Amino acid sequence: MPIKSFEVVTKKREQIVDITKQVEKIVKDSGIKQGICFVFVPHATAAVIINENYDAAVCDDILTFLKQHIPQGVWKHDAIDNNADSHIKSSLLGVSQVIPVENGKLMLGTWQGIGLVELDGPRRRKVIVVITKIE
Repeated sequence: MPIKSFEVVTKKREQIVDITKQVEKIVKDSGIKQGICFVFVPHATAAVIINENYDAAVCDDILTFLKQHIPQGVWKHDAIDNNADSHIKSSLLGVSQVIPVENGKLMLGTWQGIGLVELDGPRRRKVIVVITKIE
């Protein structure tokens, strides 16, 4: 079961970075033809999503929705480091995704991509990818 990782450097407090190509390369390099790809970020203020990666407006809309419904600066944890909204958003979106692998390729839909969601940047984020073979 290959376990690989890579880093993503984010430039904004909140942004979505398309990491599909990096994950696809890891899947290809693994040589696994049928299996499961698990993508995980070991961070309390980041997340991983699967959604449209063709139109950047989708990512903007997701971030706008999160900002409108989970505002910054009104939570108890903000007394410590003013990022409680980031923790809440990460918890709701989730820190991992699972994608089937068939014929050595991710089984993403036509318009789907994998996004690292930065919620408290800019930062250097680690992405862990685990690929398991299925017989």
